[in-house]
Amino acid sequence: MESQNKASLPVMDGLERRVASRSEGGRTCDLLLRVLGLVLTLAAAIVLGVNKQTKVVPIKILDTLPEINLPVSAKWHYLPAFTYSVASNAIACSYAALSLALAVSGKKGMMSIVVVLDLLMVAMLFSSNGAALAIGLMGYKGNSHVRWTKVCNVFGRFCNQVAVSISLSLLGSISFLLLVGITSLRLLKKSK
Repeated sequence: MESQNKASLPVMDGLERRVASRSEGGRTCDLLLRVLGLVLTLAAAIVLGVNKQTKVVPIKILDTLPEINLPVSAKWHYLPAFTYSVASNAIACSYAALSLALAVSGKKGMMSIVVVLDLLMVAMLFSSNGAALAIGLMGYKGNSHVRWTKVCNVFGRFCNQVAVSISLSLLGSISFLLLVGITSLRLLKKSK
């Protein structure tokens, strides 16, 4: 009786076990990268989205008049590149949550669509990182050719938060890039 029960159970040899463990390892890596992308893009959007600083700046209109102290504010939505960065990080975060739900549900037919959307997130995040970094460098160094003075010497905390947000967003875009690479390799191996 006992030998009949053992014979009816499916037996996995060493090769099948290795393939199954690789599949589970790939899925775990996929899920971890999606969670990492979600957390990093959410943090980047929040850090830049709450970024504002007000300073009192002395302004001299004429040499004969005394300086006027005016409160000047730096806010993230004053610059379109930062608005684009917050929006793209929020979109990537929302997509990461949706793709994480799809990955957990185990729907296999959506894999090629997910790769294309992952690639779209990579492109969007890298473009917003480039735009925000260009404006951030302009604020940090200024531009003597067009007489734009640097502002990070006045709004130091604001510039530091921009740098942190760009760094977080860059790490998030790298996690999406790794997702594209891993999923593309998995699809390539399946097609052979």
